[in-house]
Amino acid sequence: MAEAGSTAIDRSGYLDVRSHGAATFDLDARLPDQVFKEGADDSLFCEFDAVLTPEFWSALCAMARWHGDKRVELLVLEPDCDAFYLPEYRMYPALSLSVEAGADDYWAAIGHEPDGDIMGSIAISANVIAVTGPSGRWGCWGERDPEVAVFRGFPNTAARDKWRARFGPFLEVSGALESYLPPTFAGRTVPDEYAATLTVNYGSPSGGRP
Repeated sequence: MAEAGSTAIDRSGYLDVRSHGAATFDLDARLPDQVFKEGADDSLFCEFDAVLTPEFWSALCAMARWHGDKRVELLVLEPDCDAFYLPEYRMYPALSLSVEAGADDYWAAIGHEPDGDIMGSIAISANVIAVTGPSGRWGCWGERDPEVAVFRGFPNTAARDKWRARFGPFLEVSGALESYLPPTFAGRTVPDEYAATLTVNYGSPSGGRP
């Protein structure tokens, strides 16, 4: 398994990260469908690219610490490991970093350019990512196509609101449909079916919706 700050992960480490990811997410699902396997708590959205920046590391560590996780694990689902990353760059598209690691360590991992090729770095090449920890009690799922990431696993409303204020901006599903998502669709209009499905899956359990 890669140590904190390492930019490499071996096959065993990759399979561990994938196993933890599969316990938290339906790895074959895609937005607007439900990607989380469990949990009906509120979801928060941000822009996809924000997650793949060094500044976001502390937000992920905060989520991990809520649930006693000592590591944050990021798995790239698209492009595919066997079809892209292994043949092109001889690397496994995943990372597992200690919560004691710093933002520079996170960037060293996601920004690593295999063979000096920036197109192979996770920060540039990843199109679908799944982030969680060994507990499987929290997660961040991101997709480059709709340009959003969605978060779940807030232990309570107070912790959620504090995290949101400290690391945001974050929006609930109604805000994401109004702000983040329109530019990614033709005519800057989110299709009604997409909006309805996203709202059902990521709206407030109390029934609130835009």
